[in-house]
Amino acid sequence: MAEIDRNRLEELFTRERDEFERTHPKSKAAYASAEHLFGRVPMTWMNKKAGSFPVYFQSARGNQIRDIDGNEYIDFALGDTGAMAGHSAPEVAAAIVRHVSEQGGLTTMLPTEDAEWVGAELTRRFGMDRWSFALTATDANRWVIRLVRALTGRSKILFHSYCYHGSVDESLIVVGPSGDSMSRPGNVGEPVDVLETSRVAEFNDLEALEHELAHGDVAAVLIEPALTNIGIVLPEEGYHEGVRALTRKYGALLIIDETHTFSAGYGGATRAWNLEPDIVVIGKSIGGGIPTGAYGLSADFAAQALARDDLDLVDMGGVGGTLAGNPLSVAAMRATLEHVLTESAFEHMIAMCTLFTEGMNVLFDRYDLPWSIAQLGARCEYRFVSPEPRNGGESNAAADGELEDFLHLYLANRGIMLTPFHNMALMCPTTTVEDVAAHHLVFEHAVKELLGTSA
Repeated sequence: MAEIDRNRLEELFTRERDEFERTHPKSKAAYASAEHLFGRVPMTWMNKKAGSFPVYFQSARGNQIRDIDGNEYIDFALGDTGAMAGHSAPEVAAAIVRHVSEQGGLTTMLPTEDAEWVGAELTRRFGMDRWSFALTATDANRWVIRLVRALTGRSKILFHSYCYHGSVDESLIVVGPSGDSMSRPGNVGEPVDVLETSRVAEFNDLEALEHELAHGDVAAVLIEPALTNIGIVLPEEGYHEGVRALTRKYGALLIIDETHTFSAGYGGATRAWNLEPDIVVIGKSIGGGIPTGAYGLSADFAAQALARDDLDLVDMGGVGGTLAGNPLSVAAMRATLEHVLTESAFEHMIAMCTLFTEGMNVLFDRYDLPWSIAQLGARCEYRFVSPEPRNGGESNAAADGELEDFLHLYLANRGIMLTPFHNMALMCPTTTVEDVAAHHLVFEHAVKELLGTSA
């Protein structure tokens, strides 16, 4: 197996960082002058960068981005799934312009007929009967957690270690090195000890899941169908059937968060893998770039909630925020689902991702690299380990920040953008065969330089 010379890696990274600074002077200056922003960025996540400063955005269309220095990129990050429909998809842009210019009323606290259309379409795709909207999937997750606690009378939520459900407090729990549950390292200002609110099991470990459920205090298991934010970790055969059987055995509800796994297909992993959740949460991409989130309930669960006259589902139920379900975001959701992220679009996106995955496997074999790549529909991610990790703990242990930063910077300097915090590539409806080939060409050059075979 080929091995990476860490000294050579450091030298190459220094060269790429210097080149990045040379070709991004306006971004460098903008970052240096951002004295009134916490961490010098609008949102602290934007400080996850391979270079000395982030790339500053100027414009984007489809899967193409231009920065303020005039550099252009083929975008495989797509706003970390938020722009899975492509940047400024014409149908979404037209719906936004039409709403603003003709209807007005960007937020009114009044329903629109578009909302019923969106709810019906989400039912068709994901199977849940009743839908409500939030501003983010994080908000949607927070509200369904409160709902399941209220209706089950149980206090705890069970998660997978290194899952991703936004900034939901209860989800920031992992399996520690000794096998015990612990707060995720770096957790900021947790309101209470996460062990009081949550339980955790490694992905693909039904025995551990049953052990936690057997305590009898779990209101719901909240999961991603595949782990996505710690590197893609796919379910093993029979895992989801086992999860569903165990939740029913121990009287816990099953919540599936499709915010990232929507890439699996037209109806996300829920439809692609015939899953049977009680609740579905989704966000980001369904608004075509306009902030939105949604949660869907089974008819039975919705009826139980509405029958509880001791629960204030009107006033205290507005966890999604005053702006949730606003006319603009609902119009954007309708345009995205009706015209952009269609069945034919997903067929194309998944085909492009399959091409991407197959090409990377060819390169791994060609250069005898002990690396792997996992595909989740239109989304894939390569890792510096083989075989690929089977749970969150293994995936976390396989991280190589120095190698990731080098490859991200090398690619960015040559017009290819990946998701900043891991090697995820996402396809949108405008991604082409030529875009995939461009990534592979640059990636291969990077590998050759790393291995010292040629420049």
